[in-house]
Amino acid sequence: MKYLASILGYGAYIPRFRIEAKEISRVHTGGAERAPVRQKSVPGPDEDSLTIAYEAARYALRRAGIDPSLVEALYVGSESPPYAVKPSATVIAEALGFSRKLYGIDMEFACKAGTTALISVAGLIGAGVI
Repeated sequence: MKYLASILGYGAYIPRFRIEAKEISRVHTGGAERAPVRQKSVPGPDEDSLTIAYEAARYALRRAGIDPSLVEALYVGSESPPYAVKPSATVIAEALGFSRKLYGIDMEFACKAGTTALISVAGLIGAGVI
């Protein structure tokens, strides 16, 4: 039997600090006039990819109105995980109160981690695994 997957909520988190393109070009070659943006967001001194992912997941749960204990899979994509061997998915799952039986997966696939995660979890749902 096939099951349909759907997106019930989404979350995003953008750090509040900013750096101007002029400052970036001062350090790197290429010049600010070549930069496609005027400024970029920058994590605070106490933020990393783990805290950013946590906040985005928290907002997604709130927006969807889902009880965290019912979540069965968590995929985290990052090009810069804070730990070499400790999965970010398990840290976030514990912090948000997810089930200990969940599929927790860290993905590193540059800019394609998000779409790859969606395709993977849709396959699990479609197959009736979760």
